[in-house]
Amino acid sequence: MLTDSGGFQVFSLANLRSIKEEGVAFQSHMDGARIFMSPESSMQIQSKLASTIAMAFDECPSSVADKRYIKNSCDRTVRWLYRCRDEMDRLNSLEETINPHQLLFGINQGGVYADLRVEHMKQIRELDLPGYAIGGLAVGEDADTMYRVIEAVEPHMPKDKPRYLMGVGTPVNILEAVERGVDFFDCVMPSRNARHGNLFTWAGMMNLNNNKYLLDERPIDENCDCDVCKRYSRAYIRHLFKARELLGMRLCVLHNLHFYNELMAQIRLHIEKGDFTEWKNKMVPILGKRAPF
Repeated sequence: MLTDSGGFQVFSLANLRSIKEEGVAFQSHMDGARIFMSPESSMQIQSKLASTIAMAFDECPSSVADKRYIKNSCDRTVRWLYRCRDEMDRLNSLEETINPHQLLFGINQGGVYADLRVEHMKQIRELDLPGYAIGGLAVGEDADTMYRVIEAVEPHMPKDKPRYLMGVGTPVNILEAVERGVDFFDCVMPSRNARHGNLFTWAGMMNLNNNKYLLDERPIDENCDCDVCKRYSRAYIRHLFKARELLGMRLCVLHNLHFYNELMAQIRLHIEKGDFTEWKNKMVPILGKRAPF
């Protein structure tokens, strides 16, 4: 299990927070309560959650922010990372800590500026942490810009440590990032899209709300062996959506999560076989388009 630090969530509350060297004060969008979070308190919360991996508390600036601001933000994130490291070391030494082997991953920032990204990566790799993430992407920039940033940063990431691309993404994003050296990902996309009837299949994307599926007795994906595709038709699941029955959302979430698990299994298989690039080049045009059915 991996827990995030709250840095991105603070970024999403741009109109409700203030950032200082000590940490971030923000107003809850739920009840208006004032909350303060520091690198230390973020580590304490994640330690109590006892996740396998805890993410460092970082500032996640807008990718289109002024370069000088992003440089100052990167410098602050480095200082916060040392505080996160020290606090995690303290927490992991306590007898009452639930998971004293919790791993801390540092987060690379720098917006869309390759020079800032590289400089920041060189700074945080000095801490020799168990793993490193690329953060602050998939927040509005186009895919080509994201790939360019990954290409700039990856050569400067430790070769023997996991590389994690935060908040990504579509099947095509994942394939392109793996080719550029990324190891793992997180994203709400498979579940969030599913709740709106947007599904991923081995023939491309589909929207189950479309009228053409009204009487379609085929499974979501005839090449999928998930429990949903084995038992339910497109017509039935579409009916559940139109009837506003939550089971429709649940079934679609189960299918999309199964698809993503299978996608990652296929990626590992083709890496081991040595033909990943060839397979990836065949799959990108398919997975990036609407399914023909």
